[in-house]
Amino acid sequence: MKKIWLDVNASYWFLPALFSIAALLLATLTLWLDRNGYATSVTDVSWLQPARPDGASNMLSVIAGAMIGVASTVFSITIAAVAYASGNYGPRLLTNFMEDRGNQFSLATFIGTFVYSILILRTVRAEHEAPADLQDAIASGSLPGFVPQLSMLTAFALMLLSVAVLVYFLNHIPASIRINTVLKGIGARLLEEIEDRFPDNNDGENTGGAPDGVPIVSHATGYVQAIGFAKLEKLAEKENGKLKLAVRTGDFVHPDVTIAYWADMDVVEDCPDDEVRAAFTLGSMRTPSQDMQFLIDELVEIGLRALSPGINDPFTAVTAVHWLGAATAELARRKLTRSFAAAGEEPHLILLEDDFDHFVRRGFGAMRGGLATNRIAALVTFDALVDAASTLDDETRRAELKLQGDLLREQAREHLVGPELHEVEARYQQFLIRMKR
Repeated sequence: MKKIWLDVNASYWFLPALFSIAALLLATLTLWLDRNGYATSVTDVSWLQPARPDGASNMLSVIAGAMIGVASTVFSITIAAVAYASGNYGPRLLTNFMEDRGNQFSLATFIGTFVYSILILRTVRAEHEAPADLQDAIASGSLPGFVPQLSMLTAFALMLLSVAVLVYFLNHIPASIRINTVLKGIGARLLEEIEDRFPDNNDGENTGGAPDGVPIVSHATGYVQAIGFAKLEKLAEKENGKLKLAVRTGDFVHPDVTIAYWADMDVVEDCPDDEVRAAFTLGSMRTPSQDMQFLIDELVEIGLRALSPGINDPFTAVTAVHWLGAATAELARRKLTRSFAAAGEEPHLILLEDDFDHFVRRGFGAMRGGLATNRIAALVTFDALVDAASTLDDETRRAELKLQGDLLREQAREHLVGPELHEVEARYQQFLIRMKR
């Protein structure tokens, strides 16, 4: 089910299909109201002229034709924007844009309005046509033909809504592909993931060592997109043992790769290995769901692309460093272990957790090769490392941040010369002084 939800969440068919069904139900409701005399209040309004068959048919035809045309244009613009963004910022951002609710709701609104207009259009009866049934004849009253007045009013309201959505879409698309907006979306989501995943403050406890026990191997191939932690906790508790994970969300597995271990078990022959495998959702690509490191990798990728000789955009890299620094500061002050056991109970599921050093190397360490080639980016990185350590009491974690500054200075010496290198050296000395405070 988790795999299905991930696919639906990043699709452009689900919301349009849902809105089409909603349009069908709405059309059925408004037509029923029209045919049962509930639209009398609409025709009694003096300033609201009732529609005639020819005018109603023309209006609905125009709305339906315009909506399907706009929907096609919206889809084309969206695909072009996605291609542009993934080409400039990295293909791993494709999932982020596919999950954009603004684009999905815009397309769904136009499709829903089109479906509703078509459904209402087929019920409009011209003056020379006979009623389709007795109910239709009763609804027509003394007027020639049949025009569902309430349904027409609803179609007009949906048209106005669609115009408003179109205006929103035309503003949303260029705003969504601006690099600052893209980085803000990734950075804010990363900070939210850190807060949700590691809610407790750092208490100096280190993550566990390498897992061991009786291995459970994968029977499939792909990236681990999601893990049912709660399900595995209950399963291990039921077996009265411990289940130690050997992979994280985002890791790539294939047949015979160990994904978990049974530990502290008296008998392991009858353990439900297949149920454990079923708790792992595999796919062809990594996704941001449960994979916090994927978001870090996106920031690193954007920063490295910006610092490449072909693009040479250090200020985009600076923005990526700022968000990465904010995430590192959050990680620095949090306890990087999790438990899915009930309060006060010993956990039966042991996760393969990463320590603070891993996250620092995954972020600043991975970007260091590009940062060292640019004076502006290197200077900002020293400041970001100091800011991340400013509220740290853990000397071990502070030393890891200082190490990244040392390595950056050392690598900058290989790329920078003259005044640029002198400025970096001067900032490094300030970095050392500030890190000792």
